[in-house]
Amino acid sequence: MVLTTPCPRLLPRWLSGLMELRIDVSHDPKRLDEEIGSINDRIRTPGDALHGMSRTLTDDPELVLRHREADGEFYVYVEDLRRRELVGYTVFNRLIELSRRADRYVRAPHSRYHAGYQRRGLATAIYCWGLDAGLCLMTGARQSTGAHALWHSLARRYELGYVDLRGKTLTYLGREVSAQVLDDLHTRMVLLGEGWTVHRFAQATDMRFAG
Repeated sequence: MVLTTPCPRLLPRWLSGLMELRIDVSHDPKRLDEEIGSINDRIRTPGDALHGMSRTLTDDPELVLRHREADGEFYVYVEDLRRRELVGYTVFNRLIELSRRADRYVRAPHSRYHAGYQRRGLATAIYCWGLDAGLCLMTGARQSTGAHALWHSLARRYELGYVDLRGKTLTYLGREVSAQVLDDLHTRMVLLGEGWTVHRFAQATDMRFAG
């Protein structure tokens, strides 16, 4: 069974026509397995900072979420109950490139899952939880192929736009950009969370408008 709803509302209380983006990020499956295995061991080790995290049920009876917050970053770990093992995680990272004002509202999500649990909607559901809680999401400078597809999928429900990020200043570029602008490493995609509009986001983050 997989997560059957595109954005299930099981939000943990603590997390209350587009152009192609640069795609050149890949992950070594062996290193990924080692990393997830190491986290799994820590979760099951009494006294470790990851031991004893809160759990949240999903609509898949075999999967639960463990979650924590550290230094303003949010971590969601997905555990297979039947196998008693961690299958992957999503982290909502802070972006050091952002101003302190924008840092209050924006996080950069990154997901890593075992191959057998990819394409099951896990990252989509967790990104939706963050967006439905009012977080706004921003890409890093580069994306993997899977992440790129995920953002385009989420854009069907949440407003997506392009911004220029440099000198801790955001400048809104619109919903589409030229290939030349897109190729600039300062160009990022933004998904606006529940309740946000472009103009409200601009006021909250001191974002400028191009032109």
